[in-house]
Amino acid sequence: MNRELSLNTKGLVNSEFFYQRETTREVSVGDCVVGGLNPIRIQSMTTTDTQDIQGTTNQVERLVEAGCEIVRVTAPSLRDAEALFEIRRELKKRRINVPLVADIHFTPNAALKAAEAVEKVRINPGNYADKKRFEVREYTETAYLEELERAAERFRPLVIRLKALGRALRIGTNHGSLSDRILNRFGDTPLGMVKSALEFLDVCESENFYSVVFSMKASNPQVAVHAYRLLAKHLREREPEKPRYPFHVGVTEAGGGTEGRVKSSIGIGALLEDSLGETIRVSLTEDPVREIPVAQTLARRFEGRAAGGFKHSLTSASYVEDRHRYKRRPTLVHTKPLKIGGSEDVRVELCVGHISNLPSTFIEDIKNAETATELHVESLLVDVDQEGVPALCDLRESLAREFSGIALAARVESGLVKTVLEVSDRVVLQVFSADDFNLIDEIKEFLLDSKCLEIELIHQEEELFDLSFLKSLNEKYRAQIIISISSDFPVQATRMLSSRLKSLGLFLPIVLRQDSETPEPFESRLISTSSNLGSLLCDGIGDCISVGGFSTPEEKIGVAYRVLQGARRRTSWTEFISCPSCGRTLFDLEEVTERVREKTSHLSGLKIAIMGCVVNGPGEMADADFGYVGSGFGK
Repeated sequence: MNRELSLNTKGLVNSEFFYQRETTREVSVGDCVVGGLNPIRIQSMTTTDTQDIQGTTNQVERLVEAGCEIVRVTAPSLRDAEALFEIRRELKKRRINVPLVADIHFTPNAALKAAEAVEKVRINPGNYADKKRFEVREYTETAYLEELERAAERFRPLVIRLKALGRALRIGTNHGSLSDRILNRFGDTPLGMVKSALEFLDVCESENFYSVVFSMKASNPQVAVHAYRLLAKHLREREPEKPRYPFHVGVTEAGGGTEGRVKSSIGIGALLEDSLGETIRVSLTEDPVREIPVAQTLARRFEGRAAGGFKHSLTSASYVEDRHRYKRRPTLVHTKPLKIGGSEDVRVELCVGHISNLPSTFIEDIKNAETATELHVESLLVDVDQEGVPALCDLRESLAREFSGIALAARVESGLVKTVLEVSDRVVLQVFSADDFNLIDEIKEFLLDSKCLEIELIHQEEELFDLSFLKSLNEKYRAQIIISISSDFPVQATRMLSSRLKSLGLFLPIVLRQDSETPEPFESRLISTSSNLGSLLCDGIGDCISVGGFSTPEEKIGVAYRVLQGARRRTSWTEFISCPSCGRTLFDLEEVTERVREKTSHLSGLKIAIMGCVVNGPGEMADADFGYVGSGFGK
């Protein structure tokens, strides 16, 4: 597949190995146009009581000042829908011209009223026209079609009204609130989410209404990513010659703090890498204004990115894994000195830079970091040159004396492999060109099964190096080989590497490395690290993650384990699934979430859900061990 072909591939994305912003349909939300080649739009949602006109207007104003381009306001009742007119009038007085979106669940009459006051209406196909009783029943084909027709006829008046008023519609499917009809036929799955959305699109298109945006939200980033990918596939198959509808992407009920930012960055980042996402919202259990800079940072990573990726010689897409469901990439297991690959946990490596820069307190810093986080460093990576070899020997002795089980990896360019291999558990050999593979001939005698060699491809060309030599090397010398790649396009590069290895029948573990030392604020670094590593982990790629670039070992260890937990690859803490609150919430959700967190944060491995209302609460809590949901005043 060459570059020209990759730009026109009709598949999941233009190419998994080549980033190219996709052109979609344009949908006007007031004066803000979503899709096409317009910028990625930033959204949020108010958390005030909608009938509190001044409070809601004040929050909208703060969101706009922070950079929010589209604001959603809940309208759970007809009175709330009528309040939207007052909010619009108050915004006009303040000369704030931001598009408003009415968020509708259960109440078609409120949707019809709200359509007159706002630029877009969001409906949830799981509860707009279907009754939710959590019933288990078998649907005959006739019964299913009859219920579908009833839902369509309840929805049709809104479509007609929106078309007449020139408004837009978001068909916003939630993993936690699929209808009984969908659940009983398709299950609580990404496919069920997609089918639910497409049933409502059928009604829109039957009325020649195309101002539609889709969302496929879930609290599990893996589910969200695969649902959006599957929807994109179905839409392209539905109309292969036309641009698809734009997507509003996000991870719902992501929580707050570092956890919420990591989850959101994994889900949104993975989708933006696939050119899926024309407008985004980061859902945090915090003041909604704090969502905006996180969303802006994610958008900036892709806005204006030049097309870039990989030429490659694969003649078939058969080597690409099915990316509509989660399946871990199969690999061999390397057992010495640290088990990597196979069904083993994804390992955590601490990247600490050049050995000459390590502080004299380094060993104590590692001890303090492990004590503070209650987490363990499993592998340590240092850069070594000729002058650094004595320090490497000292470090080896210190680690053996003070710790049990930390593997030591040393990264070198050339010439030092033999020396360093005798001192460390693993050599990371940086390969800058195909000529560097000649180095392998010099070290074959050292590739015993008690040592491990990592080949780190430093990508400087569009074409990956010929990796066929690895096949004979791995077989003949029983070498414990793992592999990684460094590139300006880490997600596409690693996908290409995985695909190339599969085409060669090689099942080598892959290290995912994020160790740029470019100065960057903590939150920005957190977002880029979570996006790059999490995208690949959701693809099932990655047997060890190596995190650098942060100020302290504590930060590096904490972020690595947070990314693994956010991608549902390894659990180290209690996981909190908490919604961002909205006007339907009848208590201070942020305060209650903190109270619950204080009482339960020691329960490592459990999932605890804190939901503001019954809209998505029971469904999103299906994956949790315990749940707290508000159903009314004092309830």
